Amino acid sequence: MLGLVYDGKLAVRRNLPQPDPPKGEALIQVALAGICSTDLEITKGYMGFTGVLGHEFVGTVVRGSRRWEGRRVVGEINCVCERCDMCRSGMSNHCRHRTVLGIAGRDGCFAEMIALPERNLHEVPETVGDEEAVFVEPLAAAFQVVKQVRIEPRMRVAVLGSGRLGLLVAQVLARTGCRLHVVGRNEKTLSFCDKKGIQTVLVDDLVPKKDYDVAVECTGAPAGFELASQLVRPRGQIVLKSTYAAESRINLTPLVVDEIELLGSRCGPFPDALSALARKEIDVLSMISRALPLSRAIEAMEIAADPQNLKVLLKIPG
Repeated sequence: MLGLVYDGKLAVRRNLPQPDPPKGEALIQVALAGICSTDLEITKGYMGFTGVLGHEFVGTVVRGSRRWEGRRVVGEINCVCERCDMCRSGMSNHCRHRTVLGIAGRDGCFAEMIALPERNLHEVPETVGDEEAVFVEPLAAAFQVVKQVRIEPRMRVAVLGSGRLGLLVAQVLARTGCRLHVVGRNEKTLSFCDKKGIQTVLVDDLVPKKDYDVAVECTGAPAGFELASQLVRPRGQIVLKSTYAAESRINLTPLVVDEIELLGSRCGPFPDALSALARKEIDVLSMISRALPLSRAIEAMEIAADPQNLKVLLKIPG
């Protein structure tokens, strides 16, 4: 089996063993996979993960229960025990014994085949193409923001970062009617928002006034957190979406002085993401920069690391 493996360095390997799913799991033939910032951070040491990378995918179940065989699916990435206190209390995404697809303890989707628990699967509607469905996982993470924070039309909201996740978060927040600004450094990616009527601000032109109710930090860099703390009003909220590979020195004093609420935000609701894509409410196709075969996965990772590019896809098999 062909796949992209990280074990301190990246390597495309052609002799990987095909997964042999245990009872309750399905074997899925991957059609498309998406490269995200977390994949790039793993190659810098984030999570200490080794194995097959990747957690954004769409594919077809080739072996599983009668309910799922032959179905085109996407899958939630947290594989849980269903027995611990977190699972029993309805917070299975925080299962104390979870493995996470391509991130912690479980090989990911940058391979021809993957195994996932059937409870993680969601069937893709016929009206949603593969190139849209591959965005379901990150789009669900964007919808998690409005699940965690009540966003009202009168509120001033800033999204920091105009990369892959930032643009999805911006599109989700724009649906609330809030007074939204996307703050970024990249004029090319900011233009994506401009075309959709979402107001943008270049970081170099920004004068922080501590007048935003909510700031959603999607930059992937510690400096983004520092800027968020300068933008949010006293008793405002920072929603942290970024994960940082290395230890960072961050000034937390503004959170204390201004009594700012800091909220971590991770995975989100797949049904909401699938529904929005089916209704064509979120534009993901315009975010695709390149699609390369799996055999060129190392090159694809290099392209994805260039901030001038948004979503880079892997075509599988390939």
